[in-house]
Amino acid sequence: MESDRRDAGPGMMRGMRRVAVLTIIAAFGLALAAGIGAPSSAQPAADRSTWRWYKGNTHTHTIESDGDSTPEEVTRWYREHNYQFLVLSDHNVLTAIAGLSQQFAAPERFLLVPGEEVTDAFEKKPLHMNGLNVDRLVQPRHGTSVLDTLQHNVDAIREAGGTPHINHPNFGWAIGGGDLAALERYRLLEIFNGHPTVNNLGGGDVPGMEEVWDRLLRAGRRVYGIAVDDAHYFKRPWDPKAPKPGQGWVVVRAPRLEAAAIVASLEAGEFYASTGVTLEAYDADSTAITLRAKADGDARFRSTLIDASGVVDRADGPAARFTLAGRRGYARVVVTDSNGGTAWTQPVFLDGRR
Repeated sequence: MESDRRDAGPGMMRGMRRVAVLTIIAAFGLALAAGIGAPSSAQPAADRSTWRWYKGNTHTHTIESDGDSTPEEVTRWYREHNYQFLVLSDHNVLTAIAGLSQQFAAPERFLLVPGEEVTDAFEKKPLHMNGLNVDRLVQPRHGTSVLDTLQHNVDAIREAGGTPHINHPNFGWAIGGGDLAALERYRLLEIFNGHPTVNNLGGGDVPGMEEVWDRLLRAGRRVYGIAVDDAHYFKRPWDPKAPKPGQGWVVVRAPRLEAAAIVASLEAGEFYASTGVTLEAYDADSTAITLRAKADGDARFRSTLIDASGVVDRADGPAARFTLAGRRGYARVVVTDSNGGTAWTQPVFLDGRR
């Protein structure tokens, strides 16, 4: 569409050996290419205790499409605000990052990942999705329905070596839950988008994006929820209607700060999404979800456990541990604070797959 926190997450940990990393990334790629769930915390393919957490944004714009700032200015903003990775996702433009990487990238400190917002429509309904780590420009392919158009573009992103994520489905009330349930070959869905006109919370008889996510999960879909900026304006901090940076992000657990590793972890659900809550500790497997939020002044916290039957437990305070025995289908946690921030953990699928 047209349009800070310093901590990147649980304690930073040292990278694992190169051979082991390559083996894990290859395993993720093979599983995803075959349409099979990637390894999860519930069924670990390797020891993740040495992996690190990286804060990043996968959706933002520059003057290469409809933003107000140059790619250099946008990249500098995220680097200076303690993000570890960034995707410049201009509309139907693969913004060049080679020069930016020479200027801003640094091992284990900051990474630019190639990307694009593939921008299409059907009968005036805006159908947008990001392609992460694509190896070439992806042209929108169009289609004969909303679902057909979406599927063509997901397939095109996959063919370009990229990972799709579906953008702001309620923008223009364009993408319904039925289309998302029927769509294939995607894992990532925006449940929070920082643009002020995307209808994150739904309206009337249209559910908000978190409810859409739960409906997909209850139907057995392996979909992970992401939060993004969709920032367009970096020079209008005074304007409450401007889509600005610093509103939504993901914190990804990966073996190292490299595009293939980051994207593989996203597709495997190895991350949490946030609009302001930082998790100092977070671990999940088929037996329990354990977390601790970083205290920010006198903020108060509440954690809510959700499974296929709805809200099943709550805990107040920065730390929480939920056992998963007897839970139905899947389990995920939402952490809110008294300042309006939220963090969403990714679902643990209780059938042992992810």
